[in-house]
Amino acid sequence: MGKLYVLCEWIMRLAYVNLLWFLFTVAGLLVFGFFPATVALFTIIRKWMMKEWEVPVWRTFRDVYRSEFKRANGLGAILVLVGACITLDAAYLIKMGGTLSLAVAVPLLIVACLYLITLLYFFPVYVHYELKWMDYLKQAFLLGVFHIHMSLLMIGSMAAILFVLLYQPSLIPFFSVVSFAWVMMFGGMYSFRQIEIKKNKMNDVKELIR
Repeated sequence: MGKLYVLCEWIMRLAYVNLLWFLFTVAGLLVFGFFPATVALFTIIRKWMMKEWEVPVWRTFRDVYRSEFKRANGLGAILVLVGACITLDAAYLIKMGGTLSLAVAVPLLIVACLYLITLLYFFPVYVHYELKWMDYLKQAFLLGVFHIHMSLLMIGSMAAILFVLLYQPSLIPFFSVVSFAWVMMFGGMYSFRQIEIKKNKMNDVKELIR
């Protein structure tokens, strides 16, 4: 009964924070609410993963949403602009056709894959570190490239979640965004721990040399 209670409690927590994400996104007129609401969502999930079980969800979500509104939208605009350029270039190449478009499509595909990898780690990096604006994108890119095995695992997991959501659309209001965010934050936390382990090993080596 105790395990069942814990399971039900976590189901309610996930559904609650997912509904909060929809609420605050709509409150920001979708366009301006998406990125700060997503940052707030990742902040809550990060705290849960760090075993801060009793974090006040509503107050934390609201405060992060307000404090990160401008900066999150600023960085989000950069991501949207880059994504739009890649999409427009791909659409133009498809329309143009021919051998030249095929030669250009390969580099564009590589750029698109690197962009996707950067997106996977952007929000985990954003809520875990205090960096300068462009350093968030740089750090997310490097983590995705150097931990490509985790990136691929994240993509596979998110594809499986998408399949379940398409099969059961009734789950979307309660477990859609939070499920993707949980996978991304899990991958991010794994990468952060690996970095800490490597730093500690480097420090141990330096101490031995001294």
